[in-house]
Amino acid sequence: MGIKLAAWALGFGMGGTTVAACDLALVLAVDVSGSVDREEYRIQMDGLAAGLRDGIVADALVNAKARVALVQWTGSDRQDMTVPWRPVETLQDVEALAVSIEEAPRQWRNYSTAIGEALEVSLVAMSQVQDCRRKVIDVSGDGRSNEGVAPLALRSDLRHAGITVNALVIETDDSDLTGYFRQNVIVGAGAFVVTANGFADYPARIRQKLVREVGKKLASVERQ
Repeated sequence: MGIKLAAWALGFGMGGTTVAACDLALVLAVDVSGSVDREEYRIQMDGLAAGLRDGIVADALVNAKARVALVQWTGSDRQDMTVPWRPVETLQDVEALAVSIEEAPRQWRNYSTAIGEALEVSLVAMSQVQDCRRKVIDVSGDGRSNEGVAPLALRSDLRHAGITVNALVIETDDSDLTGYFRQNVIVGAGAFVVTANGFADYPARIRQKLVREVGKKLASVERQ
């Protein structure tokens, strides 16, 4: 980890305190690059909030004593933990998290796409939740990485840290972005990509992704 990134990591977390043991740490990493307009940003934030409020998702997060954070990302050196780690132990915690995401101000508007750096920042964030058994980065995006460190360069570090990266790809043309994310971004046992056909399809797909990411995994844990 670079010195700059290590120093950056000290600036977020839960006030430097150690969080209680949990089953799931989940980073929601949202693309706010220049290809995402104001309405599309709103669709993403509202879609995420609605997905978290879904009964299956909400109950699973509570049962997992999850920790959830929101990262906005765009070009090099432009990533922000807009919603720091939140403990989710009651349905009221889920609602508070959803409201925070709905109300989160957009940090940037006109920059490039640095997926690798979004993963790097999310990896550093996971150092704040070492007690969580599972660590998942949920990254969404509508374009290929075109700036900063390549996503593949983070693969070894992510695997070593036991982190799974899943993706929600927003297809807006015929460039097979889904294939690109499969080859370059996702990592970990059972990692997957969900595809939204345009931003209008995002709310349904993010709900589908969260149910698969949170609910199904928890069910397997409870049967053990």
